[in-house]
Amino acid sequence: MCGIVGYVGKQDAGPLVLEALKRLEYRGYDSAGIAVIQDGRLAVEKAAGKIAVLEQRLEGHLPRGCTALAHTRWATHGAPTDDNAHPHTDCGGTMALVHNGIIENAGTLRERLQQCGHRFRSETDTEVLAHLVEEAFTDSLELAVAAALRQVEGTYGIAVVSSREPHTIVAARHGSPLLVGLGDHEYFIASDAAAMLAHTRSVVYLDDGEIAVLSPEGYRVTDLETEPVEKSVSTVEWDLASVERGGFAHFMLKEIMEQAEALELTLRGRLLEDDGNARLGGLNLANEQLLEIDRVVLTACGTSWHAALIGEYLLEELARIPAEVEYASEFRYRNPILDHRTLVIGISQSGETADTLAAIREAKRRGAHTLGIVNVVGSTIAREVGGGIYIHAGPEIGVASTKAFTCQVAALALLTLRLGRLRALSVLQGREIVRALRKLPGQMSQVLARAAAVERIGEQFARAPNALYLGRGYNFPVALEGALKLKEISYIHAEGYPAAEIKHGPIALIDEMMPVVFIAPRDAVYQKILSNVQEVKARRGRVIAIVTEGDAEITGLADHSFPIPETIDPLTPLLSVIPLQLLAYYIAVRRGCDVDKPRNLAKSVTVE
Repeated sequence: MCGIVGYVGKQDAGPLVLEALKRLEYRGYDSAGIAVIQDGRLAVEKAAGKIAVLEQRLEGHLPRGCTALAHTRWATHGAPTDDNAHPHTDCGGTMALVHNGIIENAGTLRERLQQCGHRFRSETDTEVLAHLVEEAFTDSLELAVAAALRQVEGTYGIAVVSSREPHTIVAARHGSPLLVGLGDHEYFIASDAAAMLAHTRSVVYLDDGEIAVLSPEGYRVTDLETEPVEKSVSTVEWDLASVERGGFAHFMLKEIMEQAEALELTLRGRLLEDDGNARLGGLNLANEQLLEIDRVVLTACGTSWHAALIGEYLLEELARIPAEVEYASEFRYRNPILDHRTLVIGISQSGETADTLAAIREAKRRGAHTLGIVNVVGSTIAREVGGGIYIHAGPEIGVASTKAFTCQVAALALLTLRLGRLRALSVLQGREIVRALRKLPGQMSQVLARAAAVERIGEQFARAPNALYLGRGYNFPVALEGALKLKEISYIHAEGYPAAEIKHGPIALIDEMMPVVFIAPRDAVYQKILSNVQEVKARRGRVIAIVTEGDAEITGLADHSFPIPETIDPLTPLLSVIPLQLLAYYIAVRRGCDVDKPRNLAKSVTVE
């Protein structure tokens, strides 16, 4: 969740790491800090609040030096205060450490260190690491970090500098992402590639239990016993322009508007119309193995969990495989029944979601096949699953996921095609799905071109205290996703329900002040949802309806309607969700909310 940036080389490091840190603001944070080795001494400044507060604190007097660390913190232990902000230092003020993750045995370690005379200045678990390294330091920062980490239980991505080794950064990871950026006699450490794209696209991804040692002369990677580890160099596919706003007011709006292009990238080279099938080379499962699968478990968190719900409907209806969806945070704690005939699919935009990664590891331990649907090449989930599908949506910076959701659903549709054609799905049915998928990017563009109509609707509901989102069939998960988007960025309380369920409680909430959003395309359950609209109107509810173009019945009943192009039922979520994303966005803007960085939220949740 937090952001780590480090640099060692020949440039003035302070301005460089601060600028890089700003590219990680989207991850969510509540304090920031910087450490620079200046003339052989350690200079540290940190502040609660945004990076701008830290810059004001520095008053233009940023320490100069060629080795530096910077960090944005999202509080886990201790409130957002100056003292609790990173970097944390040792008693002697010669070493600074930044950390993402949670140290589970911090209390025990703190007591022991205090008995040894160490003085603590914060409430954080992270400061324990700084003192552990200090306690172990004799003549090598690398050996001290390794010795300290061998005493730690929990998750971490850390970076450490010391005035005793002024041209060295030592970094390590266990459960929290870190990567090394390679330059010309200069090296970077970061928790996200976005931080270093202005300087390099050549990176080395650290795995759990690995330590990286960086200096202007080069880098090396070892394990916790300081044994050398051979690593391959990867190239980040994204460029700097892809993590800029590009003239849009917010990253979220940019990413909503990019969905047609992102969907094309997800589908490119994967549709086989003649065969009515999908080409998915990364599954790493032969047809015989795919046919042996008798059950699919989809596990995810947040928006990805809603995509998984749509995947469940797709797999059961079209591929005729029993499927179930699990919250990743609950999955491994309830003793799930898994075996070699079970396929477990982990869905995560970042590929670093801690709960989803833990679920995948549990599935592997129990002998199940594993697949990942992720957006980030080289991410931990991508490296640990047996196979998978990259969605190729490009970087998603806004905290509230938009284009990743639609691309995840498209990837699940491709997987359904592949599994379905091995089973009950005929070539004619497969061709129909392929043709519908090919049309979707153009249809998305049509929906996005009418964004101004959604903005006008949003202006009328910006002050509503609550909202209901209702859908049926494939569009019930869309109702959940629409409600989540509104909650995340506008702070309006909203709930999604299967439309028929309103009679079992929520209908008591409906009056002339309650906006009710219906996802009501002309599909197999159209007549049923038409009845639900009439029930809400009979109680004077204010209805916003997402309808199929040309629908006069629900349009005539609704207070506001927004048409989407017609497609086959299983693919309607890819179109019906877009006006809901726009509605949440325009309402949040109208309310003056920080759309890209909503309060208390982080983009990539890398702690359980």
